[in-house]
Amino acid sequence: MNQFNAALTARLLRYCAIDSQSDMDSKSAPSTPSQHGMLDLMVEELAAIGATDVTKTSYGTVIATIPGTVEGPTLGFLAHVDTAPQFNASGVKPRLIAGYNGGTITFPDDPNLSLSPEEFPYLAKKVGDDIVTASGLTLLGADDKAGIAIIMTAMQHLLENSQIQRPTIRVAFTPDEEIGRGVDARLPEDLGVDFAYTFDGEELGEVIYETFSADFAVVTVKGVSIHPGNAKDRLVNAIHLASKIVDTLPQSRLTPETTDGHQGFIHVVDMKGSAAEMVVRFILRDFELAGLEAKGTLLRQVCETIAATEPRAQINCEITPQYRNMRYWLENDMTPVDLARRALADLEIPEKSVPIRGGTDGSRLTEMGVPCPNLFTGMQNIHGPLEWVSVQDMAQATALCLRIAELAAKPKPAV
Repeated sequence: MNQFNAALTARLLRYCAIDSQSDMDSKSAPSTPSQHGMLDLMVEELAAIGATDVTKTSYGTVIATIPGTVEGPTLGFLAHVDTAPQFNASGVKPRLIAGYNGGTITFPDDPNLSLSPEEFPYLAKKVGDDIVTASGLTLLGADDKAGIAIIMTAMQHLLENSQIQRPTIRVAFTPDEEIGRGVDARLPEDLGVDFAYTFDGEELGEVIYETFSADFAVVTVKGVSIHPGNAKDRLVNAIHLASKIVDTLPQSRLTPETTDGHQGFIHVVDMKGSAAEMVVRFILRDFELAGLEAKGTLLRQVCETIAATEPRAQINCEITPQYRNMRYWLENDMTPVDLARRALADLEIPEKSVPIRGGTDGSRLTEMGVPCPNLFTGMQNIHGPLEWVSVQDMAQATALCLRIAELAAKPKPAV
């Protein structure tokens, strides 16, 4: 698999240096102009390696075809171009630590930051690997530019080696996955595949077919604004009421920092506004729909309780669906999961199938009729300055992508 290391490294370093952070507050598609930089680069690179039907859709997804050499199901491979809005992603300076020596990794732009194998045991397994991190002031963006590098490297290898049997493959690079808007309603038809895979997972060997179900909640609190000098018995401070809502929700349970495994949570992600009006945003997560509904009910009840303490205020809680656990559909047809498992076995990579406490574009695609489990890339500590990825993990993901394509091929019978 070492044959892929140089190409993967070059691609990842190039991609991560491009600002492509998404923005939840934007109504455009893609949500940020900077994402077009990555999308347009994908159009150029796909054309350069010989892909056909290369298109950037009106909704900002790049789609292309890798022509098949034999019959078989049409496969899809997807990754997303945007990086998470939770941490600074502008001015990323990716750096390569060749032949990691097993010690603590420091960061040139933040001397107080460190990445140690004691704190992160997966790193301890990567002695001798080539590790890519950022410089300390930004996230890296391996989520999901590692996935893009893997798919592009695999597709170039297929196009340069026509003797490798493969069915028709469709590649898609989406915007705005990190803000839950990566899969446009038109994508399933435009993609035109029997099933697909996202390369948006973490540890080596992951084949993910169970994710959170997710809702998004916006709580708007309107108070009564008046000059503080004349505020006696008249001012209703929206900041105080919004804070009470957050404080009334369970703090010792049902938050991300107090849950793991199959436990869901209510996570306050943002508070903006003033004494006159506050907007508080939450994400609700659970593996089961009944649990997700219960969390929405709890949030509404808390809002109603706080509203009852101050009838002059207006408190509105709006909850909208984001994505659903892909398991509900994949458990009825495990074809793509079984194919990925066969590919892992052929490559002698131990399988790691665990529910992920998150979601992917595959969650939405599966719900919309395109079975789409999620595969590993090697990325770790995503959405923060300690993000890193092993090039060797990426190389094994590249080999997995190629083996899936080979196993899906159905040679034409001899005449």
